[in-house]
Amino acid sequence: MLPGPVPGAPGAPEFRTAPRGFAVVDVEATGRSPWRHRVVEVAVVLLDERLRAEGEFATLLDPLGPVGPTHVHRIRQCDVEGAPRFREIAPWLLELLAGRVLVGHHVSCDHAFLDREFARIGVPLPPVPLLCTMGLARAHLPEARSHGLAACVEAADLGWYPAHTALGDARVTAELLRYCLDAPSCPPDDWTGPLREAARLPWPRLGRARSRPSGAAVPLLRREASYGPWLPDSQAPEVVLTQAGAMRSMA
Repeated sequence: MLPGPVPGAPGAPEFRTAPRGFAVVDVEATGRSPWRHRVVEVAVVLLDERLRAEGEFATLLDPLGPVGPTHVHRIRQCDVEGAPRFREIAPWLLELLAGRVLVGHHVSCDHAFLDREFARIGVPLPPVPLLCTMGLARAHLPEARSHGLAACVEAADLGWYPAHTALGDARVTAELLRYCLDAPSCPPDDWTGPLREAARLPWPRLGRARSRPSGAAVPLLRREASYGPWLPDSQAPEVVLTQAGAMRSMA
């Protein structure tokens, strides 16, 4: 499975690699509508052009309101107390996504939520190339009983993962991307073209201005669960909440 965060403050996006490759994203939200609901958890797994892991970033977010369907994402209201707001992590997210193909399972949904969150703070996202593992699985994973993430992961024999946690979904989606792109039926143009297009796009940047009155570091709250063999939800290990580190603000 993919390794943990790159060296540095645990969980902090201090990546030193050239911004080119893939950004595998997953968001958990307070509801289904990007226009009416908010992102409550976000994760990004970075892969280079050869699909090698470069690093990862994940945190819960304060949605400034109810967290929504706890029975789905298992995030409680108390879990987001002290979590950063989207605008506090937006500069780092822009740096992580710049120059990369945006990948997700049903990626148009994740993209729509991110696009609306950035729009709320007045930052338009460029027309970033998208690569959807759901679409790839339809074409290159015929043994899947359906095309939801869990069914595709099971068909590809990728093991148990903590479903409906942003980092768990993003990690296993990165593994599914590798599986599909390695299939003999997958032509290189399916992904080399988007890579070239992504590398040419200009991206907005935001200054890492001090966003909390005290100037203190912004804490990252990450849900984590270890990987293991494929297990039904009733037997899955507990997902725990940890403070993964902090992002230092800059004057």
